[in-house]
Formats: sequence, C-alpha cells, structure tokens
Amino acid sequence: MNNKRRELFRNPSRGKIAGVCAGIADYFGWETWLVRILVVSGVLFGMPFLILGYVAGWFILDKQPGSSPEKGSNKFHRSARQNSTARSSQDDAQNRDYEQVNESIKVKARIWQSGEPPKQAFHDIRRKFRTLEKQLQGIEQYVTSAEFTVSREINKL
Repeated sequence: MNNKRRELFRNPSRGKIAGVCAGIADYFGWETWLVRILVVSGVLFGMPFLILGYVAGWFILDKQPGSSPEKGSNKFHRSARQNSTARSSQDDAQNRDYEQVNESIKVKARIWQSGEPPKQAFHDIRRKFRTLEKQLQGIEQYVTSAEFTVSREINKL
C-alpha cells in the first residue's frame, strides 16, 4: 500500500488561466477537461462561489515543482548552448530518442481518469521499443567495429 501523501498544487504549465483546475485534476487523477467542465457548469448553474474558490486557489496554492516558467527558459538556454557548440544532427536525434524512451506512459482505466487510452499507450510502447532497438543496433555496430578495437587498445596504454 502506498502511504505517500499527495499534495495539492496548481499546475500553470497545463492550465488555461492559472492552473488551478489542472492541479485539482492531478490531485484526484482525473482528466483536466473534466474538472474544467465541472467548474464552468457549476458557475453557469448557479454556484458563483466557485469563481471565488478558483481565485482563492490561484493565490493560496503553490505552483507544482518542475512546472515553473523558469524550466521552459532553461530549455531555451540549453538548446541555445547546444546550437552554439555545433552539435551534429545525429546527437540531436539521439537526445530526442532518449527523451522519448524515458517519458512515462500512464494508461487510464476509466474515461475520466488521466492518462492515455490503451490503444494509444500500445502505440507509444511500440515506438519506444523501436527506438531502443535502433540504439542497441548502434551500440552493437560500434562494439564490433575496428574503431572500438583501436580505441580500446589505445586506452590500455
């Protein structure tokens, strides 16, 4: 049993206004669109206190760690540094493959839960295995090459 306590954060990177609905969806494990529809429906059908609750959540809830705008700017600066060092397109393709393989896949069992439908998850897993297969073929090709043998002999000196 998982005793890890979840905390409620707002998620501005996935949010439309402030990320309060996205944070609530993350907390309960629901789809963000469902929480948004519930909030908008509640406001339209006579529960205007939800607007006050949303604004209060905006000011009270902390931003989710890792979803701050600084993270996006770091990605920009990192890619600028990579371009300034003139990395080859092969290295960039390997980095994209590495990111694709390391992204997690969450399958949803119910339509309101967050995650991917099983069919989409299957295609994503197949894509990850193809990427891993390409990487493994590249490793095998390098290890069986003369370049590897020469490098290994030089390193032994």
